[in-house]
Amino acid sequence: MLVSPNKLIVSAKVGFPMSKRSILGLVYMLQGFRALGEDVDSVLARFGIDLDAIDPGAEIDRGLEMRLLTEVAIQIRDPLAGLKVGNHFALAGYGPFVMLLMSCDSAYDAFQAGVRYQDLTFLFSQLSFHPGDRESALVLIPPPLPLVARRVRIDGEVSGTVKLLLDMQAAAGTNFRPERIEMPYPIPLEAAAYEAHFRCPVQFGADRVRIWIRNEYLATRMPAGDAVAHRMYRAQCDALLQSRSHVVEEGLADKVAAHLELFTEDFPAAAEVAAALGVSERTLRRQLDAESTSFRRLLDKVRAGKACQLLVEGGVSVEGVARQLGYAEPASFIRAFQRWTGTTPAAYRRAKKEVIAIQKYRRP
Repeated sequence: MLVSPNKLIVSAKVGFPMSKRSILGLVYMLQGFRALGEDVDSVLARFGIDLDAIDPGAEIDRGLEMRLLTEVAIQIRDPLAGLKVGNHFALAGYGPFVMLLMSCDSAYDAFQAGVRYQDLTFLFSQLSFHPGDRESALVLIPPPLPLVARRVRIDGEVSGTVKLLLDMQAAAGTNFRPERIEMPYPIPLEAAAYEAHFRCPVQFGADRVRIWIRNEYLATRMPAGDAVAHRMYRAQCDALLQSRSHVVEEGLADKVAAHLELFTEDFPAAAEVAAALGVSERTLRRQLDAESTSFRRLLDKVRAGKACQLLVEGGVSVEGVARQLGYAEPASFIRAFQRWTGTTPAAYRRAKKEVIAIQKYRRP
């Protein structure tokens, strides 16, 4: 029986701030993008990674995976690449997690277990389950991402989630096909392709992802339901979560700075960066303090670096640099730049250009 529609089942992460994940999710997405003709190897080369040499049994730092996928997403050419890449996620790749779901007593219980053990999925979004009177929704709240990468990442996660549901449907003989899907960005030119892909109505402009499923499907028994086997798989999932839950106490400042480097204009807040790196905001601030820095100092450092680069290399006006760094007024940027460097943006640009000119003159 389903719970009251007024009750909200939110994300339950078993209390572990995840810092590592299975690398399979990354491999599936990169292989999918490559199969679509997208250039992933040039991005990987900058990180010293060879896709064909990755050990599928390895684990990867959550922050590094986010940076890799974001940089790949930024240069994707096909606007439907994220939608298509979800088809590359294999059911077996979820390991004991999928067996945990299949051994549940009912489809509803499987959804509850999926939310509780979501850190064993390939999602970066926060997953929750919202029961309703006739339909219930799997809800995904995506992490903050640069706008140029956001749609690709959301499409990949939604497509991969629906693929998991349909694979389970085929294996269990139940019906998990969505009734409709809501997407959290404006309607794209390719909107019709989404309904063709998901085979259900797709609405755009929502505040988050919602995958709606009829309650009568959730009430069905899982054919492979087995209480004893379920306890065994739950123990395996708990052990996996525990093994990946260690948060490295050193180097968090570098991870925060690297994440902030992904953004222009709308930089995320400390809480959003903490969520993206898999730690609580309190833990993030405490660890940064232990490393003799702070979120504000790191944000200033990243902004200063971007400003210096744009002033010298980008051919962008001071007003344009201010806008790219998220300042509403150039005056605010100029004051901040003086605080960072001890000089004004215009003076910095002139000095650097003089140095470059002298270096060119002295070359043999």
